[in-house]
Formats: sequence, C-alpha cells, structure tokens
Amino acid sequence: MPSNVILAASFPTRPDQLFDMYLDAQKYAAFAGVPITVEPCPGTSFHAIEGMLSSTLLHVKPKRLIVQTWRSGNWSSEAMDSILTLSFWPQDNGARIKIKIVHINVPDEDLAGVSQGWEKYYWSPWRAHLSAP
Repeated sequence: MPSNVILAASFPTRPDQLFDMYLDAQKYAAFAGVPITVEPCPGTSFHAIEGMLSSTLLHVKPKRLIVQTWRSGNWSSEAMDSILTLSFWPQDNGARIKIKIVHINVPDEDLAGVSQGWEKYYWSPWRAHLSAP
C-alpha cells in the first residue's frame, strides 16, 4: 500500500533562488553535477538523477510552488506515479527559506529510499552549493 512522505528543511537563501535551482536545468546541473531535462511549465517532462527520476509538471506558481507527478526508476511497472508538492516560503529574517515537500503515493518498497533521497540528492547538495564561495 502506498505511503506519504512529508519533509521540511531550511536553507540560507531566498525562495526564488532555490526554486530556480530545482527548475532551471543549468542551475540544477551546477549543484547536482548531472544534467536534467526540464521546462518550467505545466505539462512538460522532468527527468533527473541520470534517469532514475521521471515526472510531469502539473502546476507551477513561479518562485513559490511546484506540483508534479513523480516516479522512481526503482518502482515496479504496476506502481502508480506519486504526486509531489514542493512549496518555498521565506522565513522571518528574509535571508532563509523553508521548503516543504508533500510526497503522496510512494510505494512502500521504496519509502526509505525516497525519504533518504531528499537529503542525499537535494538537501545536502543544496546546502553545499549555497555555502560555496
């Protein structure tokens, strides 16, 4: 039975910068070290992590919200796509943001991989990239 993942993290940046790091192919490659395929508008495909992630953008509210289908290459062909919502919010001091993800319909067999993957493929690389000179 599919599960849900809800995570949040804070970063020393503005919402627009992190939003762009996720949906701009050049900025994504700069922090991840691997290319992605993305056009930041609804109905377009998003492929990342060397083909291990595929999705379709469903809704984009520039600099604030991304809603997309999401599928790992580890999932069985019978597993339904999950839905991922990323929201970007400024914190009180204006120089930090909070990102919250809600990831629904994650197959139980990959729940740990998806949950840990956010830290491994996004949170840690974003922090390293943002702190680089």
